[in-house]
Amino acid sequence: MEEHKENIHTKDVNGKMSNTKEDEKTEPCSRICPEGESAPQVSPSQSSSDFSHPVYKEISLANGHINRMTKDELRIKLEALQLDTRGVKDVMKKRLKSHYKKQKLMQSSTESSPTDTYYDYICVVDFEATCEEDNPSDFHHEIIEFPMVLINTHTLEIVDSFQEYVKPELNPQLSDFCVKLTGITQKMVEEADVFPAVLQRVVDWLQERELGTKYKYAILTDGAWDMSKFLNIQCRLSKIRYPQFAKKWINIRKSYGNFYKVPRTQTKLSTMLEKLGLKYEGRPHSGLDDSKNIARIALRMLQDGCQLRVNERIHAGQLLSVPSSAPVEGAPAPHSPRSRD
Repeated sequence: MEEHKENIHTKDVNGKMSNTKEDEKTEPCSRICPEGESAPQVSPSQSSSDFSHPVYKEISLANGHINRMTKDELRIKLEALQLDTRGVKDVMKKRLKSHYKKQKLMQSSTESSPTDTYYDYICVVDFEATCEEDNPSDFHHEIIEFPMVLINTHTLEIVDSFQEYVKPELNPQLSDFCVKLTGITQKMVEEADVFPAVLQRVVDWLQERELGTKYKYAILTDGAWDMSKFLNIQCRLSKIRYPQFAKKWINIRKSYGNFYKVPRTQTKLSTMLEKLGLKYEGRPHSGLDDSKNIARIALRMLQDGCQLRVNERIHAGQLLSVPSSAPVEGAPAPHSPRSRD
């Protein structure tokens, strides 16, 4: 429900939204390097003098050459390197630059692996919620589909998925608009469990995969609405505490915009897919299908050299940005839902 989420983005329903400049802070993918290329990630123990290494001059020269290439030249070079040739010119440039940067850094032993990532797994979530064609200002959106798609960042594959429908309690009757938009029928939600029971099974699913214990993971969403609005509101309506594992997440729209250096207007799901040379697979506004397509974008970004990391969080009901200077931490191990009482 991509477009519908955007329509409610500016409405304060149950959670406060931050409009501070913090939202515009860039992520590690967009740190400035000569010729506009992203700088590699450095640990706090590394000094700025590390970038005096001759390898960075070589990377800068390579970037300058790539910037002058035509789209056809880029496609030929990518094909010769057996890299993906799909996407618009800026995407292909970024892909080729990332390839050469990794290659040079590997040769100089500056980085240990071309597939270094912050997390072992990334868990993509894209809720579907109750809605009206023109939502009243006091309308409470209830989650009616809870999907998850699991990405292995080392093998760069979608390895698992979860999906359950949820029975709404405040407004149990779905609008015709909602049914048509999401494809979720009244029968589906009437046969489903209420949110706390579904959330418990989500927790069980995450625990069975040892996420947050054996493996480091992060939640990823298409925008801020899923966590800061839908999950926040649903937890209040269900009288349970907001789950700790979902308090920080990767907003892929921010990551995509910063990595490929495009404006926010070009970070809608359909636009990101198009610019990457991908086509939507499945039914639009199906939570599971949307999650799978968001996962495909995340995989392509990882393949192109972006190190996805948490960039948003919720605190006391307020949406905040996570600056790139913050320590990188995985989501905590999930625990059973707890009552707000």
